[in-house]
Amino acid sequence: MAEISASMVMKLRKMSGQGMMNCKRALQEANGDVEGAMEILRKKGLATLAKRAERETSEGMVVSWESTDGKTAGLATLCCETDFVAKSDDFMGAVDFIRDCIEKCEGDSGAGAILETEIEGKKGSDVTTETVSKTGEKIGVGDFARYKLDGPGLISTYIHFNGKVGTMVEIETSDDKVAAADILKQAAADIAMHITATKPLSLEREGISPGIIEREKAIFAEQVTNKPANIIEKIVEGKMKKFYAENCLLEQQFVKDDSKTVARVLSESAREAGGEAKIKRFVRFEVG
Repeated sequence: MAEISASMVMKLRKMSGQGMMNCKRALQEANGDVEGAMEILRKKGLATLAKRAERETSEGMVVSWESTDGKTAGLATLCCETDFVAKSDDFMGAVDFIRDCIEKCEGDSGAGAILETEIEGKKGSDVTTETVSKTGEKIGVGDFARYKLDGPGLISTYIHFNGKVGTMVEIETSDDKVAAADILKQAAADIAMHITATKPLSLEREGISPGIIEREKAIFAEQVTNKPANIIEKIVEGKMKKFYAENCLLEQQFVKDDSKTVARVLSESAREAGGEAKIKRFVRFEVG
């Protein structure tokens, strides 16, 4: 068996981020081959991940990234099993790498796109596996979305203070001047925060699936079966109007001023900025 020197152990520790004893054991198993030892540590992470495949990852963090020009932004979730690991240096190192992956990723959605993104010879999947090996917990990317402007507008992101809920909203504007106005930037930030708090199902009524609409109508109708048919129809219609107002972003009462809808807040801000604006899309991610 090859002699394992302290310098070899330190080199592997620097490469892998693993503890000294884990590095020494891997080097002994690899007969002093540092690259072979690195592969052993990686396999250890894969084995741990497979063993814990059924465990819930209800902790973690929403990760955001925005380009310097403000025209591209993205959100992803990195999940783990416990709050203790979510606050660890190993996990936060993985968060930083995932943030870089959001920037470099060629895809615009799906955890697989992040995991396949490669930076300096290392993929997102390599980093999550290494973090599994270091922490002993199941680690994984849950969600991912990236928006890129194709015309005048702005993208705003918001991460709740606990780091476990985040939102991204894209707003189209009539021109770049409107997009650059402070009042519209503030409105966009407020709307992103609003989405985080209210969990809208859709931007507008047309975005809600027919199945959900039929289910809600059936529930409302069941609640008033003792009424005449024409009355039931009116009651269901009224309840659905309230359902849309609670679940469609544009119709929701704005959390910072419930005398206005989200649509009105954006419209007034855009008008004050000298133009028009509309929400193109949004996404809301939550860990746990």
